[in-house]
Amino acid sequence: MPTVKLHRTVGVRVGPVQVGGGAPVVVQSMTSTDTTDIETTTRQTLELSEAGSELVRLTVNTPEAARAVPEIKARLRDAGCDVPLIGDFHYNGHLLLTRYPACAEALDKYRINPGNVGTGARRDEQFSTICGVARDHGRPVRIGVNGGSLNQELVMRKMQENTDRARGLSSDEIINECMVISALESTALALESGLRKDQIIISCKVSRPPHLVAVYRELARRTDQPLHLGLTEAGMGTKGLIWSSAAIGILLNEGIGDTIRYSLTPRPGGDRREEVWACQELLQALGLRAFAPSVTACPGCGRTTSTTFQELAERVQGYVREQMPVWKTQYDGVETLTLAVMGCVVNGPGESKAANIGISLPGTGEAPHCPVFIDGRHAMTLQGTYEELAAGFRDIIDTYVATKYPSIGR
Repeated sequence: MPTVKLHRTVGVRVGPVQVGGGAPVVVQSMTSTDTTDIETTTRQTLELSEAGSELVRLTVNTPEAARAVPEIKARLRDAGCDVPLIGDFHYNGHLLLTRYPACAEALDKYRINPGNVGTGARRDEQFSTICGVARDHGRPVRIGVNGGSLNQELVMRKMQENTDRARGLSSDEIINECMVISALESTALALESGLRKDQIIISCKVSRPPHLVAVYRELARRTDQPLHLGLTEAGMGTKGLIWSSAAIGILLNEGIGDTIRYSLTPRPGGDRREEVWACQELLQALGLRAFAPSVTACPGCGRTTSTTFQELAERVQGYVREQMPVWKTQYDGVETLTLAVMGCVVNGPGESKAANIGISLPGTGEAPHCPVFIDGRHAMTLQGTYEELAAGFRDIIDTYVATKYPSIGR
């Protein structure tokens, strides 16, 4: 595997959040609502922010959406939410940002897709218009190149060059090369349009992990602008999680990437916050950041025919996730708490001792009691119904959090 030097980046401020420049990797997400539906969009943005999304992107595609943005921003601020809002523009961003200055002012960053700002001579002009608005309002931009909407004039030129010069590149290699060229040329144009280096973030999104890794390694070699990572369409469920993690995890482990998003396809009626939690779990798994107490649970086997440990693990996971919005404002360092819910005696006591708080439930044929370990020592034994176990373990967690972590602001 190629060795890539740690990607040192310029720092870019997006509202109160810094991207790059040595800052921790930032989690972002995007609303799935119709932006013109102010109430629903505000509610989902609040949910994403409370879940831990540090940047939230909105679709701004019509005059009505542009007019809605300032009201959404006002409602968020009234609710005490200061999450930065990013406007996602395609095709008509130059018109919307110039015709609706209140929208331009309310947004904290603009996302520009160089492949969707126009064709021919108008492309550079309309791209420069957006950059000019960003310059005048003191806003950063993300130059977001997508494999599915790449500048086809550039692609055809490079395809012809590949043939004429007998370079022997595959079509995929040419597409990857064109994405990097588009990002770098667009960055140069943004600088010519009056933006500073500390106002530009770059992304080059594709749908296949090996291509994403190859493209970002090349970007990291050729620019020191902050990089946003993510597959452009990750897919649903397990596929989306694994494909995103495979690509983003490799890059982050090489020091490449300053902000990430899991572009998961939600189930009908699914929870948009899942993409936020996925980002957090990846960063926590890599040891880059801590967001919430981690819950270790065994996978189950023939020794664990009871479902009690599974149900308890799920309840504990949900409980700490629900409590974190409150805990993080009250207790310093609570996100580093480790919990274990184990299903039998094989690994139960050992894993429980390794966590701050662990419980080892009885496997098939084992005595019906549940030893609880706190900071490596057997502290007590719980017995009873599932509901009694769940309530007792929750009380232990609450007590530990309240006594072990310093109170904030007191």
